[in-house]
Amino acid sequence: AAGTHATAQHMEVAQQLFAAVGDVVQVPESLMDAVTGVSGSGPAFVALVVEALADGGVAAGLPRAIAQRLALQTVRGTAELLQTTDLHPAVLKDRVTSPGGTTIAGVAALEKAGLRNALIEAVKAAYQRSQELGKGSSG
Repeated sequence: AAGTHATAQHMEVAQQLFAAVGDVVQVPESLMDAVTGVSGSGPAFVALVVEALADGGVAAGLPRAIAQRLALQTVRGTAELLQTTDLHPAVLKDRVTSPGGTTIAGVAALEKAGLRNALIEAVKAAYQRSQELGKGSSG
């Protein structure tokens, strides 16, 4: 979101700088709290998922270093695949899930434990906190 004093040239320079390290998505300022909920706080949420996957691997008997490496590569590879193929995450999930197989057993356990809702609520909580902090700094 551009500030009131930002020119088109300012926006172009900012976009070039940020594009050097990642994707640039321009959104209206009214959506910045939502962006904070997904992209600002999201790395902590993903790190928690990686940590939990590794902990699951350790619980299943893997050495910590191997479990950590596998968990990180799984998240990284999945993210790259989703980005390069532009598949909806549900489509990829369905493609790697066999009837009666290990993946559907794990997906069912995640759904029963409320992973999807927990992540949605985490984004909403970060969004709401961002709104609260924004109000405090302007008053």
